[in-house]
Amino acid sequence: MILYGHHESGHSYKIRTFLLMANIPHEYRWIDLTLPRKQRPAEFQATSKFGEVPVLIDEAHTLCQSNSILMHLAQQHHMFCGTPNEWHTITEWLSWEANRIGFSLPNLRFNMRWNPQPEAVMTYLRERVLSDLKILDRFLKDTEFLTTSGLTIADISCSAYLFWLNQVDLDVTDYPNIERWLLKIQATQGWQSPEMAMKPNDSNH
Repeated sequence: MILYGHHESGHSYKIRTFLLMANIPHEYRWIDLTLPRKQRPAEFQATSKFGEVPVLIDEAHTLCQSNSILMHLAQQHHMFCGTPNEWHTITEWLSWEANRIGFSLPNLRFNMRWNPQPEAVMTYLRERVLSDLKILDRFLKDTEFLTTSGLTIADISCSAYLFWLNQVDLDVTDYPNIERWLLKIQATQGWQSPEMAMKPNDSNH
């Protein structure tokens, strides 16, 4: 199994986190996203349908888009997939993540660090992030994880970029339920921080 990713990509980090916590043998191949797409490794270009990371090669399957990959891995390995009657709830959270926190926070972070935008754009993104965090914190008030059975791919997906909150000048302690939830995820065997898990040219066999 091969995972193509990048150390600044929270979407890649989702997949690496699953593989590490599930203790699934794999090779992590770092892709230099500063290179023009046509200059990236040929094998990556051949497998990345959208020219983006992450890409997972799992035997005959070549998979793109982080939440789709998480669904494949959860079903293939019967891990972090909850109970059968929770699958609908899990896919709801994956869809929410793609449209909300998985959109607002990565874009705010990217524009703050590398691509400054007009003030109105930055304000819009920050307000989206704050709204998303309030929703998530409110939901976690009465539950340990996003489903009652325990940690699932919903938690892995929704939490990935939140380990970089300080990079958008937000303090996780302002969201006590999210802070508690992230600590629970961090306590899971195999978990690694983004800085450790996504180091360039690192691998896990």
